[in-house]
Amino acid sequence: MRDKETYSIIGAAMTVHNELGNGFLEAVYQEALEHEFQFGKIPYEREKTLPVYYRGNRLTAHYKADFLCFESVIVELKALQQISGVEEAQVINYMKASGIKKSLLINFGARQLQYKRLVYNF
Repeated sequence: MRDKETYSIIGAAMTVHNELGNGFLEAVYQEALEHEFQFGKIPYEREKTLPVYYRGNRLTAHYKADFLCFESVIVELKALQQISGVEEAQVINYMKASGIKKSLLINFGARQLQYKRLVYNF
């Protein structure tokens, strides 16, 4: 069975990419995706601060994810020609630091929308 939450987020991203294509800055895709989330009634927080913990202590350092959807899916956007292991590692660090187990790495910069669903088992 498909994950309804990530499926709806990917669908919203596809709508944005179909409308805008590639070549815009990440900020443009982020704003357009926010409109799609509102239209599709996808619960989200934009520019969500993710705390970092070390040995049970919250550090002053933190990460900032582009979106947190459904209170359980980190959504990180890119506008690159190709995503690499660097971007994937960034999202894995977000999950490790926050304790959130699911994420989507979405790249609008390629001719076709690229996305990767990541699950982190603690």
